[in-house]
Amino acid sequence: MTDRPIRVVIAKPGLDGHDRGAKVIARALRDAGMEVIYTGLRQTPEQIASAALQEDADVIGLSILSGAHVHVCTALMELLRARGLDDVLVLVGGIIPDQDLPRLRAIGVQGIFLPGTPMDDIITFITGHVRRDTLEV
Repeated sequence: MTDRPIRVVIAKPGLDGHDRGAKVIARALRDAGMEVIYTGLRQTPEQIASAALQEDADVIGLSILSGAHVHVCTALMELLRARGLDDVLVLVGGIIPDQDLPRLRAIGVQGIFLPGTPMDDIITFITGHVRRDTLEV
């Protein structure tokens, strides 16, 4: 069997309208050979979980600059578990205070990327954490 590309849903939750970073990440992941689905601005946790299910996502990448990262990630992780999607790798990037990092990890966010993280680090993290045996077509 042939491996299919890693499928990544990139989402911009909440009311924050700054999506340049999300688009830059989406392009870098696409250029690295991943299949990227960008859901657009102002997504709810419910919309993100639905997109992950519909797209058979391996990864969800959230770009959050609004300060609502703990609330959004908690709601999303609960929805993913309820839908049987607890094997989806969840990443968050944005302005995240150090004191929130342990809380995000405790609820199941596996990758946290702050401004200035090199794209290669994000790509390496994803390829190193997505189970290859789930990518067979």
